[in-house]
Order: sequence, then C-alpha cells, then structure tokens
Amino acid sequence: MSDTPVIGVLALQGDVREHLIALAAADAVARPVRRPEELAEVDGLVIPGGESTTISKLAVLFGLMEPLRERVEAGMPVYGTCAGLIMLADKILDPRSGQETLGGIDMIVRRNAFGRQNESFEAGVEVAGIDGGPVEGVFIRAPWVESVGAQAEVIAEYDGHIVAVRQGNALATSFHPELTGDHRVHGLFVEMVRAAR
Repeated sequence: MSDTPVIGVLALQGDVREHLIALAAADAVARPVRRPEELAEVDGLVIPGGESTTISKLAVLFGLMEPLRERVEAGMPVYGTCAGLIMLADKILDPRSGQETLGGIDMIVRRNAFGRQNESFEAGVEVAGIDGGPVEGVFIRAPWVESVGAQAEVIAEYDGHIVAVRQGNALATSFHPELTGDHRVHGLFVEMVRAAR
C-alpha cells in the first residue's frame, strides 16, 4: 500500500479545483467525487464551500447522501470548509427547507453568520495543531459554530466565535484555506487520513 492517501473532493458545487490543487500540494492523490462508486475508492473526503442547501439537495439527487453518511459514520476522514462545515454539523440553527446534513461533528452551526457576500473578509486565524503562525482564512458568507458537544474539540476561534472544530476523523473550518495558497490545513487533513488508514 502506498503511503500517499487518495482523497476525494465532493464535486457537486463549490471550489473543487482549488481543493484538488491544495491536496496535491499537501502530498495526496486528489480526485473529484460525484458518484457512489467514486466515493468507495477514496481514503478521505473534502466537502468544499458553496451553498449548503444546494450541496445537500445535489447529494440526494446523485445518490450520494446515504453512502456519505455511512462512510462518515464508519470513520472515513472528512474535512468540510464553509458549507462543508454546515454539512458535517449534527444540527443547523436555521436550516432551509429540505436541507439535510451528514452529521459527524457534535456541533450546532449558524449559516451565513459572518454576514452576506459583500461582507466577506480575510483574517489570520491561529489553529491548534498547525505550526508556523496564523493560517490565512478567507471568510465568504461564512457560518460559525454556536456550540459544541463534549466530543468536539474547538481548534480555532475568530472574534469570539468558533471557526474550526475537530472530532475524531472529522475536521471543519468556517473559512476557505484553499483560496490562499497556504496548504497547512490540508496538510493536517492529509496526516489525519494517513493515520486512519
């Protein structure tokens, strides 16, 4: 077995290409995942940003929702950014009609908590477990985590709000590290996938 993990990026919506580039830069084999048979071939999965309601509906449409839930429950490493963080939450404070999540992290999230598109911003975020100073985070209509349960570990806060959480093999950030050229968060996830194999 090669030491290089194969990590999928859920390619239903969002900045798929940027995640593929960031994962490759962090020494993973990266490939898009749109179908259940592609999901079966990866060691871990990134759920990118985009619109969480749309991603949830497309996952159902493409027959991916149940296989995704099963893999996450079985311990497949998974990393969600922005809308991906919402997808990994056990509970959404203000879900849209028909919106489903995969669950996997014992947290309650608030959608679009940092404001609308025109209130997007970049900020340095100190992330526990990542050396070398703050990670540059891009916040675009970003959610934040209102609260976490006992199993979830808060690994970053910004402006008094939880913006990164880890629970077992699941990792989630409110921000988009894939848009900055700083691949350290993806590197952390690649190490999580390696450790889980």
